[in-house]
Amino acid sequence: MRRPKNIDKTKEIKEEKSKKKKVLKKKKVLEGIRGIVRIGEVDVEGDKKIRVALLKVRGVGKSLAKIFAIAAGLSPEALIGSLNDEQLKKLEDVIRNPVNYDIPYHMFNRRNDPQTGEHKHLIGSELRFAIKSDVDLMRKIRCYKGIRHESGLPVRGQRTRSSFRKGAIVGVIKKKAARSKARKESK
Repeated sequence: MRRPKNIDKTKEIKEEKSKKKKVLKKKKVLEGIRGIVRIGEVDVEGDKKIRVALLKVRGVGKSLAKIFAIAAGLSPEALIGSLNDEQLKKLEDVIRNPVNYDIPYHMFNRRNDPQTGEHKHLIGSELRFAIKSDVDLMRKIRCYKGIRHESGLPVRGQRTRSSFRKGAIVGVIKKKAARSKARKESK
């Protein structure tokens, strides 16, 4: 039979390790830098660089984050928590209205909007709503893409013989259940 380990020592060691981890996890609080900044409907940590912080905003990728920072007259490498209110408003305006800042149209996520015909760049909940309404319209008019969306199959022409098998169709399970029922009834 095994001898019991000294339980008290192991508890003490674990407590010391957890204290060390807690000390390491505490972030450095820099003077003049806000902890949390609200930009583009998202709360962002203030100790992140602008180009990294903007990635948290839905609809903004790596290249656009850098372009938005430059268009606002800011360094992409500056910490977002170090910006004053005026700079944050300017950055927010660049993100919401990139057309006014001569950003190329090919960077936008809503070129030639079907309703208005304008070039737009949507972020956050506006982007989600636009995508959802587009898919709903495709379903309503019963186009090929809409039917594929409804049935949970790939929309863009991928082969489905061996891929996209998980969680799509329940028909096979029903057939197996019907067979097993028939066998039970025949016995």
